[in-house]
Amino acid sequence: MKFEVTASIVLYNNPQHMLIQSINSFLNSTLLIKLYLIDNSPTNSLKDIISDPRVEYIHNPSNPGFGAGHNIAIRKALDVSPFHLVLNPDIFFDNGVIERLLSFMALNTDVGVVMPKVLYPDGSLQYVARLLPSPIDLIIRRLIPLKYIKDKVDERYELRGTKYNKTIEVPFLSGCFMLFRMDVLKGISGFDEKIFMYTEDIDICRRVMNSGYKSLFYPEVSVFHDHEKKSFMQYNTFRVYLKSAVYYFNKWGWLFDAERSRINKKTIRQIKI
Repeated sequence: MKFEVTASIVLYNNPQHMLIQSINSFLNSTLLIKLYLIDNSPTNSLKDIISDPRVEYIHNPSNPGFGAGHNIAIRKALDVSPFHLVLNPDIFFDNGVIERLLSFMALNTDVGVVMPKVLYPDGSLQYVARLLPSPIDLIIRRLIPLKYIKDKVDERYELRGTKYNKTIEVPFLSGCFMLFRMDVLKGISGFDEKIFMYTEDIDICRRVMNSGYKSLFYPEVSVFHDHEKKSFMQYNTFRVYLKSAVYYFNKWGWLFDAERSRINKKTIRQIKI
């Protein structure tokens, strides 16, 4: 069976009320759709969270990570859908969001991945469109306790000067809501499964752009992200983040990354124009 769009949510012991809200946001559509729930939890207690023929539940207790979990769904959907949505379990949105994004993608065939405006449940803005980070950017944002220094870095890194009110080509889109052209995912083989979590979204955006497609922020529609930042002072969280960052910079370059410099300068120049 062919679908107009497929989606995947990777689960790990998520609160059921939040997960149901995310699932229903996607299913509340007249489109031909399919949703894959990839459950990396130790048990399959979420197996019966919803009964709908458009939903396929897959229990994956080995927990290979965020990107690897989504890749399970992507491989299943490769030949049955032209678009695939990577969706977080704490995202919810109104009717028509998916339809408008699909229409936009259909008209802009050079776009490989698109992200809408992302808001907190209270309506305040989340800064999800970013430049490619340098090691210094990540060190300052995660480890330097001085707010005025962090704010100065974030003003540039998170492109706050754009006010997030115009469509722009952005090299790093947050992984909480990413709508991909399936041919692009097929060409780049999905997420890099050597990244367990945290930098897989930066990596895949770079590979989308390297394949000749655009990575785009599109604020004409919005979704809500009920997101709470995890404390990076917790040892396990920090260890996973650090391992992910080291792998990413080993792959793309540390202080000397000519492509990062070129792409970031191009992005800033485009915004100024």
